[in-house]
Amino acid sequence: MTRSYTLGRRAEQQADTRQRIVEAALALHGEIGPAAATISMLAERAGVQRHTVYAHFPDERSLFLACSGLALERNPPPDATPWRGISDCVIRVRTGLCAVYAWYAGAADLTGCVLRDAESHPLTREMAELRFGPSIASYHEVLGETLDARQRAMLHLALGFPTWRALVRESALTDAEAAESMAQAIMVSARQ
Repeated sequence: MTRSYTLGRRAEQQADTRQRIVEAALALHGEIGPAAATISMLAERAGVQRHTVYAHFPDERSLFLACSGLALERNPPPDATPWRGISDCVIRVRTGLCAVYAWYAGAADLTGCVLRDAESHPLTREMAELRFGPSIASYHEVLGETLDARQRAMLHLALGFPTWRALVRESALTDAEAAESMAQAIMVSARQ
């Protein structure tokens, strides 16, 4: 009986340590970005030794998978499927953009750092494509299905994180105001 209790307690401690490491990585990635975060910084933030980090995550990729998985668990991307049922194109685009913009707002610092580092850090780019790519592709598909080429180009701009940041963070619009502005811009861009 004592042995099974000891193994259970040890497993619990290992899970807690692993969670602290992932939490520390997520915090660092949101503050300085994944490319700049070192194992030494991560170990210090988590209150463990470097070898403990490696015992839980033998390579950077396994750490990035755990970290990005936790980020998406806490701030899941919106599901585009219900938007298909909105027949009015303007309302569908506005609804979708509002949801996407709320998602961006939920992890703005982390998303900004990740997308910045994805430009030059291959593993960050791989994780961004893995974690964000399918959702963004579904937004383009569902919101753009009745749009012409110019409107789809504007939709591409509207779905970009930098557009959200410029409209909401830098210009002080609400997510709803930004979504409405971009939905109107998309509709106005239709070929005459």
